[in-house]
Amino acid sequence: MRYIRYAIWAVIAVALIAVALANRELQQLKLLPEGLADIIGINQSVTVPVFTIFFAGIVIGLLIGFLWEWLREHKHRAEVSRKKGEVHKLERELRRVKGERDKNKDEVLALLDESA
Repeated sequence: MRYIRYAIWAVIAVALIAVALANRELQQLKLLPEGLADIIGINQSVTVPVFTIFFAGIVIGLLIGFLWEWLREHKHRAEVSRKKGEVHKLERELRRVKGERDKNKDEVLALLDESA
């Protein structure tokens, strides 16, 4: 199974390298459209290879997706946390009740009841 995983990673790496080599041309990225940049007075731009734009888009999309899922699953994590607290409370109460029940018993009988 480990070799299959390595093979898949190798295929992905070759594909990404092929995309990067095929898209090495430089492209100018601007922060704002020219008309809006002239009005606001912010005319920021950077020149990067096209493949970095592709890869940055993929990474940003993944991060947004992970963040979205993390926020969406908050209610489930909160419910699990609440249930864990309830389980701990019930376990403490069970130990207390068993202790009160076994208070007047012989120690050997109490141990046998506890193990059953």
